[in-house]
Amino acid sequence: MHHQSARNISAAALALALGAALTVAAAPVAAADGAKEKCYGVALKGKNDCKAGAGTSCAGTSARDHQGNAWTYVPAGTCVKTASPSSPTGFGQLKEFAEKKA
Repeated sequence: MHHQSARNISAAALALALGAALTVAAAPVAAADGAKEKCYGVALKGKNDCKAGAGTSCAGTSARDHQGNAWTYVPAGTCVKTASPSSPTGFGQLKEFAEKKA
């Protein structure tokens, strides 16, 4: 009886460890370490890490430089200090924004 309990505990521990490993594997590496943040409006054409608006698939799909709905990872704390000529403030934004008119 004791042997069966130990086997059940081992199986449960294995399942828990596997689930944790899969969760970590699914998280973007750059975001997982906490040293990076998403910054909108600073990526150059085709150089975004993700989100580039309707009709695009993700990374590398921004249609123009400094697109307001395309982000890239930057070192944490630097986004709002990074130049973005399309941003209303002239700097990168932590959230998607409507680009100012030229």
